[in-house]
Formats: sequence, structure tokens, C-alpha cells
Amino acid sequence: MLVILWKTVNSIELRFAHGTVPSNLCRFKNMKVDLAYGHGHLQLDLPENRTTVILPSHNPGLPDEKAAVLAALRSPIGSRPLREWIKPTDKICIAFTDITRATPNERIIPWLLEYLSEFPRENITLLNQLGTHRPNTKAELEKLLTPEVVRDYRVINHEPENHAALKEFGTTRDGTPALINKTLAEADVRIITGFIEPHFFAGFSGGIKGIMPGCAGLETVMSNHGVKNIGNPKATFGITEGNPLWEELRDIALRVGPSFLFNVTLNEAREITGVFAGDILQAHKVGFEFVRKSAMQKVKEPFDIVITTNSGHPLDMNLYQGVKGMSAGARVLSENGLLILACECREGVPANSPLDKLLRSASSPEEILTMLSTPGFVRPEQWQAQIQALIQRRAEVLLYSSLPEEVVRAAFLTPCQDIGAAVGDRLRKLGPNARVAVLPQGPLTIPYLT
Repeated sequence: MLVILWKTVNSIELRFAHGTVPSNLCRFKNMKVDLAYGHGHLQLDLPENRTTVILPSHNPGLPDEKAAVLAALRSPIGSRPLREWIKPTDKICIAFTDITRATPNERIIPWLLEYLSEFPRENITLLNQLGTHRPNTKAELEKLLTPEVVRDYRVINHEPENHAALKEFGTTRDGTPALINKTLAEADVRIITGFIEPHFFAGFSGGIKGIMPGCAGLETVMSNHGVKNIGNPKATFGITEGNPLWEELRDIALRVGPSFLFNVTLNEAREITGVFAGDILQAHKVGFEFVRKSAMQKVKEPFDIVITTNSGHPLDMNLYQGVKGMSAGARVLSENGLLILACECREGVPANSPLDKLLRSASSPEEILTMLSTPGFVRPEQWQAQIQALIQRRAEVLLYSSLPEEVVRAAFLTPCQDIGAAVGDRLRKLGPNARVAVLPQGPLTIPYLT
């Protein structure tokens, strides 16, 4: 029996020999499923009677996205309308997400600037929430924001390692300076944009994450994303309150002062399904509860094999981001099961990134965990290596990607040339009762065991 956990399907289709079937519970043979991969899809042949396909419940795109954005800015949640925050001489900082995120910046940022058109352009700075990611090029910024926005406004990348560009707001819980981008901190009006989806250790993206870690100093992020917080069982998808990592992000972000939130939610076609503007905590909570209803899917028991993705481009640009897809799939994987990640990784790990260097410095995932548990040992991007290693403690992980085999093996993963063949081989070994789950949209769907 093939079980499909979904409500309706838009751009993602399950294709059968008997045609496209848009129902929510189907029993057919010779099934094929499209996996989100890069700018397109991989079509995967699945064994009959063995497979559960898990998709987010579909939310339709808003009929008039711009009108919904402007309405949300005029009638925000728990806050005065945005224009009432602003005086003619105020310095305004708009923080936006970088190229590793699916936020439709090219739509929402021009609409936001149009809403703010009565205020002088020279008073407005757009700040790229890089977190600890690499700076984006001018061409990438033009693609993100449109060439017109880059031409007409001051647009800058956050600099997480430049202390001159940071301002201190107390310390983290372990005593590390809590450093936030100075341009953002010293603005009279802070507007934090982005989109909301489940996040593998901060509960949900969006909200205060646009400030911390999006615009935080590297050492501050490393403190918050340390071994203890990442290893906490409540630092996971769907949990904010009670999650020590998220609570510290919140506390530091609020020290900067009032910020206005402008977040959206998206469906698998990158259409806007909701706009959540206003108080940075209240509006985010309304938004993530909206996301929870569609993205979090109940599963009764674990699977022997889980196939997942990282939601396609831009989320599967590199292996660093791909750990999110691994984490989503691992939630419903049996002990010693097989996890297969389809993640294009057109930018590599990236090569010579802190994650790449950390992985290459060890001989095994277990050694990574030993190194991270050593007092005083701290490395940038160690949180991704820690999560990957914890998954590999209980599962075999294969990677289907564009990476050379030696790069995949250096990351302690097994290269996979044919996902269907790998599934077939494992099922023959496991016998007739083995079960397979597929997450075609990766971490846009978060399965959890009831």
C-alpha cells in the first residue's frame, strides 16, 4: 500500500503509470515521485506497496500578494502601523535574508520600499542578514533585491567578524559578548524581513532570527550554537518556548530595542501564503502557528529507509544547508536505518569553508563529536557537523549530489549515483516488511512520530 500524507498538491505531483493522481490517499503500482533538486526535480522510481510520501499540506498562494503585504503593514499584529513608527529624519534599517533562503525578496522588498516612499532614500539602509555565511556579490544582491533597489539604495552585507561593525549588548549565557551589527543597532527604525519555516534547532525560522544570528557577531553565534544548546532535545523543529537556544536568541534580539517584523510564509511554488507584520514576537508566533498546521505531519512509526531533499534551489546550494534535510528525514528513521539525501550542492560544502575544514580535520563522525566535547574546542559552523554526526551515530547516510565522490567521502557521507537502485538493494536485504518514506520537499515538511 502506498500512503501519501498531504491534503492537496500544487506544483509537486506524484506520477503513476495510470496518470497524475491528485487525491490524498492512493493505491497504485509503478509509482514515480519528483524530488526537489536544484532548479528542477529528480524523478524517482519507488517500489510498490512499501512507500509513504510525506508532503506539507498545501496552502494556496494569495490572490494579490502586493495588496496583502500593504494591508499587513497598515494593520500589523500587536503594533502601530509601520509608518507611525517613522519620523522624517529617522535612520531606517531593513534587514533582509541572503541567497541561501527562499524569501521572495525581489517582490517584498520593492513593495516595502514603495510603502516607505515618503521617507528620504538616503535615510534607508538595506542590510543582508548573512549570519556567518559568505558575503553576497553585487550580482547576487541585484538578483535578490532587483537591480533598481541596489542602484537606488544603500545595500550592505553584514560583517560577522568585523568588530568595528558590531555593537555589544551584554553577554550570552556563557559570558561571550553579545555582538549585533552596528548599522542595525543604531538605526531609529529596524524592519526585520524574511520567511517562516520549521528550523532544525531554532524551532522556526524568521522572527528574531533575522537579528540574532542573522546580524550577530561570529563569536556570539558560536556561543549560542554551542554543543550544549545544539544537543538539547528541545532545540529542534517546532519548539521555541523551552528551547534554550531560541530563548537566548530572543533575549539578545530584544536588547537591541523595538523592531518591526515583516515575515511571509510560502508554499512549494514560492507563492506567498501569508503575511505577518508587527511586533517581532507576537507576529512571528501567529506566523509560525500558521506554518505548523501545514508543515508538521504526524507519522505513527519509523521507517527503515527515508529519502529526503533540501527543498531544491536555493536551499540545496551547499552541504552546509543540506544538513537541514538530513535532520528532517532522520526524525522518522529507524535505528540503524538508511537515510538518502538528494541535495545538489552546486557550491560544494562549500570548499575551504569552516565546515569543510572541520570535517577534514577528523577521521570519523565520532571523532567530530569527541572533538566538540573537548573543553575549549570551538569552531565556526561546528553545529552542522555536530548534527550530521549525531544522525550518523544511528543511521547510514547516502548523498546524491553534484559533488565529486572524494568530496562526499571527505564529509563522511557515502556517494549515491542511483537512489532507486540504493533503495532496491536495501529492501532486498531487509525483506518484505521493510518500509520507505519520502520527503520530496525536504524540510518544508517536518514529520514527527506520535
